[in-house]
Amino acid sequence: MRAALAAAALLLACAPARPGDWPMLGGRPDRNMVADEKGLPAAWSWDPDPKKNVPKKNIKWIADLGTMAWSTPVVAGGRVLIGTNNEKPRDPQVKGDRGVLMCFSAADGSFQWQAVHEKLHPNDQHKAMDEDWAQQGVCSTAAVAGDSVYYVSNRAELVCCDLQGFSDGENDGPFKAEARTGKQDADLIWVLDMRKDLGVKPHQASASSPLVVGGLVYVLTGNGVDEKGEIKNPQAPSFLAVEAATGQIAWRDSSPGDKILAAQWSSPAYGEADGQPQVVFPGGDGWLYSFEPKTGKLLWKINCRTHEPVRADGKPETRNNLVATPVFVGHRVLVAVGHEPDSPNPTGCLRAIDARKRGDITKDGELWRLADKFGSTLSTVSVHEGLVYAAEQDGYLNCVELETGKRLWRHDLLTTVWGSPLVADGKVYLRTGDDEVIVLAIGREIKALAKNGLKGLNHGSVIASGGVLYMAGGERLFAVATDK
Repeated sequence: MRAALAAAALLLACAPARPGDWPMLGGRPDRNMVADEKGLPAAWSWDPDPKKNVPKKNIKWIADLGTMAWSTPVVAGGRVLIGTNNEKPRDPQVKGDRGVLMCFSAADGSFQWQAVHEKLHPNDQHKAMDEDWAQQGVCSTAAVAGDSVYYVSNRAELVCCDLQGFSDGENDGPFKAEARTGKQDADLIWVLDMRKDLGVKPHQASASSPLVVGGLVYVLTGNGVDEKGEIKNPQAPSFLAVEAATGQIAWRDSSPGDKILAAQWSSPAYGEADGQPQVVFPGGDGWLYSFEPKTGKLLWKINCRTHEPVRADGKPETRNNLVATPVFVGHRVLVAVGHEPDSPNPTGCLRAIDARKRGDITKDGELWRLADKFGSTLSTVSVHEGLVYAAEQDGYLNCVELETGKRLWRHDLLTTVWGSPLVADGKVYLRTGDDEVIVLAIGREIKALAKNGLKGLNHGSVIASGGVLYMAGGERLFAVATDK
């Protein structure tokens, strides 16, 4: 029976995405934030305050979350999945601070099921704030392959569960230890506890978004420093490849070791260069690593902290980290460097890397670099028709030629940006820290189309699926579509 379940799960994990789905961070394994969608609205409006008398326009539905949503929605098989917390409990029997993955119907926003995870160290607030900060919830963006959902819990567990939850009346295995098996509860298939089983110590939050390709799940473990800034277990893996069907480890890598700067919050990407498949991991040491997907053999690595002129102390490196997710485009990997928002270092860099190289390519692996007037960033780029759209944390959106690295324009949004630009339907959608979504036309010249406010939206990214835009604020999940 277990062998049959494993075989079925493997087929699902290898299944292509359904047409119109946005099943993972970036929508595809290359992580490029571009959606093949038409008929998306440029403008919408809604405000919960009746005194403001704001007309409801192009709002398909709104669903309540907790009070925090750091992950990005994904859409697959008629379901929308998003991480949040438990500050507004769906189940009155589940009380207190928890990490929660919620599932909604894409058709009408109705609640389907949830997976709930207890906080780390509930009796030791100091450690809890170090590894799993209060009220942050599930920060990992889920990935869906077939009918299997993969995500990292707030407890640094890599989780596989059934897309249908227990609504189908079946307990999919081999994991059978669910505490709750009601129709609105998650149906867990397997759980890999990276803290308990691998000695991983996350810093502040576990946030990596799994990548599912060829029957394997790739993920950053989140291993980082403790409350004293020390790395307790440098031998713990930073990167994992796990069998999608069973949760068994295929290979592991600890290259960042004792050089981790703070944490490892980014996510892997997949692509091919000259016929060589590659999975790329942004390390917590500021290096970008490329591996052969099936074996874990290192193909190349590059130091992404060496982007500034040599400083007065003779050190050419910054402490900037790789928070953004890399993007594969042909033989290029594009990635921007930055740091957590509280970092005092405002400088950053956008670079294009030649994925055809081998070994340590720090000296000769760059195709181009944009460092002049490019600040620290958390954002993944979007690449469309030879143009790269890249956001800076301080509130600028750049348009850069893919071939040359030449900046064509830099648009001041007059606010902060923590999310990634989405290119869809001839437009660029970008959320800001002012509860707004800025909409511009794609192209070599700046053309602003709209500025849309939504109460409580704040930071994050917009995604598109099936003619609908999805975005999650702190307390609500919005589905935006052209009124019919």
